[in-house]
Amino acid sequence: MSRPDTDHLLLPDAEADVRPSPQGAAARRALLAHPVVLLVGIVLASLNMRAALASVSPLVSDISQSFGLSSTASSLVTSVPVLFLGLGALVAPWLARRFGSEPVLLFALLLLAGGILVRVAPSPVALYGGGVLVGTAIALLNVLMPGLIKRDFPDKAASMTSVYTGAMIAGATLVAASSVPLEKAFGGSWEASLAVWSLLAVLAAVTWLPQVLIARGRTGHEVRMASARPGTGTGTGSGSAAKSVWRSALAWQVTLFMGLQSLWSYVLIAWMPTIFTDHGMSRSTAGVIFAFNNLIQVAGAFAVPLLAGRMRSQRPLIVLVTSLVAAGYAGLMIAPVSGAWLWAGVLGIGQGGAVGLALTMIVLRSGDAQTAARLSGMAQTVGYLLAAVGPLAAGAVHQATGGWTIPIALVLGVCAAALAVGLFAARDRTV
Repeated sequence: MSRPDTDHLLLPDAEADVRPSPQGAAARRALLAHPVVLLVGIVLASLNMRAALASVSPLVSDISQSFGLSSTASSLVTSVPVLFLGLGALVAPWLARRFGSEPVLLFALLLLAGGILVRVAPSPVALYGGGVLVGTAIALLNVLMPGLIKRDFPDKAASMTSVYTGAMIAGATLVAASSVPLEKAFGGSWEASLAVWSLLAVLAAVTWLPQVLIARGRTGHEVRMASARPGTGTGTGSGSAAKSVWRSALAWQVTLFMGLQSLWSYVLIAWMPTIFTDHGMSRSTAGVIFAFNNLIQVAGAFAVPLLAGRMRSQRPLIVLVTSLVAAGYAGLMIAPVSGAWLWAGVLGIGQGGAVGLALTMIVLRSGDAQTAARLSGMAQTVGYLLAAVGPLAAGAVHQATGGWTIPIALVLGVCAAALAVGLFAARDRTV
């Protein structure tokens, strides 16, 4: 089967099943007449898409000591938000179709700011409850941002995708490098170090408020109409197209690759600084290397999707990214401190390439925009639910064995599974 024309499918759109009424189209034109406002909003929102997750990792040991948490309980600090990345992805498309992307994004940013503040309240319940809010908010941003870019910048989707992914990684890098210095600046308060990032979410929310007002006519339910395309339904997720995604072996292969690559990434987000400090590295140095790992992901995230779009089968890229990640994890097992910078760089390129490849394959394996949107929802929902197991399992095995050798060996098994399923997902087929 030949590869479909994917120019118009560069990004899956949560609003693919609806089209604006004439009043809505006029409101969209009014919004696009203010591109600077829209661009600033996209950049600031993207800065928040990983910041609240990356800020925790360098401070896990202090958080654990504060509440007397075991390694398993500590892993829930990062696992709970990832779990709700998957659960939040279930409702994001419905919210976008019902209320429009701009109001939902504004709500997500306010929810994120609130979740960050709840998370630093002096209670383990608040710590985990705040994680629920943070994960749900980021899930909404994850699902809606690509579709918004595709909708409003159809002729510049590739460059705007670079802007939003670059801002997302820049936010994670800045936060990872700043967490420990901020803690020291606030007199050893990890709570203040985490809480300060709520200001970034509030600032982003402020920039989205005028966009919500400008787009008000478009986002109201009364001025939106369901698509008349056969088989798409009214955007409720029912219909033959939705069934074909969940019943498709190829869709499950794409979804499993998405989940497995997310799993190995979130294990690193949760535990990389701790792996270094457990082997004698200072927390400040571990935080900087963790930030470098986030920064270097830009290289893989940019290069691999460009290569994937020029190939009928992406199997060579599957082998490349999984091999890089496996090599980096093996390095963490053998020489975690002496080779720390090297392993962080190798892992970063592999991680960035893998997530870029996973997202690109959602588009390349989809025959139309509606299928791309549904496959994206399936892959993110199931994929993040699977990924949430990673930090928790790694923490539990670390607690049981007293070291990192066996947890890392298990992640190497995940790499092997991702390679196997990825080779099937990368075939030149469509759902």
